[in-house]
Formats: sequence, C-alpha cells, structure tokens
Amino acid sequence: MLQENAEEIFNDGVSYVGGNPDGDVTVVEFSDYRCPYCKRAHKEVAQLLAQDDNIKFIYKEFPILGPDSLTAAQFAVAVLLQDGPEKYREVNNALMEMRGDPSEAALTAIADEQGLDAAALLEGMKSSEVMQIIQANRALGQRLKISGTPTFIIGDQILRGYLPLDNMQTIIKEVRKEAE
Repeated sequence: MLQENAEEIFNDGVSYVGGNPDGDVTVVEFSDYRCPYCKRAHKEVAQLLAQDDNIKFIYKEFPILGPDSLTAAQFAVAVLLQDGPEKYREVNNALMEMRGDPSEAALTAIADEQGLDAAALLEGMKSSEVMQIIQANRALGQRLKISGTPTFIIGDQILRGYLPLDNMQTIIKEVRKEAE
C-alpha cells in the first residue's frame, strides 16, 4: 500500500517538508487543526525534531472534522503557496494553538502577527490549487485507509492515533536499525 503511493506520500512537491530534508528517517503526519490529539501530537513532533536533526518531516493537511477544519487547512495551504515553508510553519503552529473557530477575523489576526497579507491569503485560500492539494491528500488518505487523525507514517508502518514522543523515538530507532 505504501509502495504504490510512495511518490505521493513522500515527494508530492506541495506538502510542507520540515526537519532535515535529507534526514535518514521520514515521518509523515496526516493532521487536522480541530483534532485535540493532533494538537498534543504537534508538541511531541516539535520536540522530536528539536532533539533529532536527522528526521525529514512531511505534514499532510487532512481536514476531516467539518467545515472549520477545511477552512483552517485552506488558509495554511494558501500560506505555504504564497509565503513559503518558514511562514507556513509559524502559521501551522498558530493554527494548532488557536482556540475557537477559524473565523476571518481570527485568520486575519494570525496573518497580521506573521506580517503576511491577510487579504491575499483569504482570497488565495479559495483557489482551485489550494482545494486540489487538500483533495489529493484526502484521496491519498482513502487509498491508505486513513480515517482518523493524527496518523503517522514512519518507515513502512502506518500508525493511527496519537503517538507519545518516546513511542516515536522507539519506532525511529527500529527503522534506523533495519536500514543498517
């Protein structure tokens, strides 16, 4: 299942890539800004990347928890397309920490905090390109039988649900051992 979809999982050219792009282990996360376990996992992944500088991290926008999830994901993808990966990472952090709904006012405040053009982003998030990226992630998730968030891909494993930091580290150690 991972093999047939490897190009789309690991090299789609449109997903956020963080950590070390040349890392020896790749961690892929399918996530939703409205998911409480995703918010917890977000902090764990940040710690993981801070402690291990040899991990390539790929973030897949996977809004499955209703219209507010989709709105937040559209905004994030618009930031990635218009302002690049560094600003995306900051906005991704802000969206994960946000309480309440991703209203136009809330998204404008996030854009303003980051020095971004809120009007351009609010317009850009409605573009067909943004929707195509999100729809491609949803289709990929369906093919991989991903129905919940967070879901991680580490090595050749699809790991469903919240993973504490120590579990991620153990799995990454095993993946590195297998690669030796």
